[in-house]
Amino acid sequence: MKDEKNSGNRRPPIKRHADPYNRDVRDIEEDSGVIEGRNAVIEALRAGVNIDKVFIAIGETDGALKHIAAAAREAGAVVTDADRRKLDSMSRTRAHQGVIAVAACAEYATVSDILEKARQKGENPLVVICDEISDPHNLGAIIRTCEAVGAHGVIIPRRRSAGLNATVAKASAGAVYHTAVARVPNLRAAIMELKDAGLWVFGATAGGETSLWQADLTGSTAIVIGAEGAGISRLVGESCDFHINIPMFGKISSLNASVSAALLLYEAVRQRSGGL
Repeated sequence: MKDEKNSGNRRPPIKRHADPYNRDVRDIEEDSGVIEGRNAVIEALRAGVNIDKVFIAIGETDGALKHIAAAAREAGAVVTDADRRKLDSMSRTRAHQGVIAVAACAEYATVSDILEKARQKGENPLVVICDEISDPHNLGAIIRTCEAVGAHGVIIPRRRSAGLNATVAKASAGAVYHTAVARVPNLRAAIMELKDAGLWVFGATAGGETSLWQADLTGSTAIVIGAEGAGISRLVGESCDFHINIPMFGKISSLNASVSAALLLYEAVRQRSGGL
């Protein structure tokens, strides 16, 4: 029996936004996106290249590297300290000069873009929120499933998460070029934005009070998938309207994050198509 509080689409209708999501497919080589050396990274930032993450050698006090870090943060990139061994292992040129940048394989969308995409299609939004999914193969697989089921977008946090790098692009089988992915500084704030837009938020947890077969996923829905091993973080979990579980009948107590996302998304599609 479905929860009466969670029947249909009870939240207010989604707000309209002036900037509809519209991304062109880009031809990007699988091994592209790694930018090495101070001048190369500075010029990439000046040229407006969509930088996903910048790795800077730990302990470096050079003014040029501080300038790069500041410029990268201003451009929205994640700046991470890395030891020399990590930089050496990432480097192809062996002349990284203490800094390596990784360009995003696709442009990031916004939460507003995702909601606008649903509005333009005349559909109740179906969104996946990835709570610190650090494995790029898992993130890519989730994006691939979202594209396959017609979900309207994916939301990831800026930190402690895989970004749109070449590995994610490959794991998604190119779905990153057709799926809106928003990277936000704060997942709880993004969840509140979704709630304000009329979405119910479902957290996938082992201890969820409702199984995926009992939950009503026909309305405007956001599904939260937790990190590998740790699951959904406490603060994000507290922001969810409902916690749902995937019944387990064997001796293993959990599923891979991307498998969990696929099961929940296809259950949503089944319900939305009248149970067919």
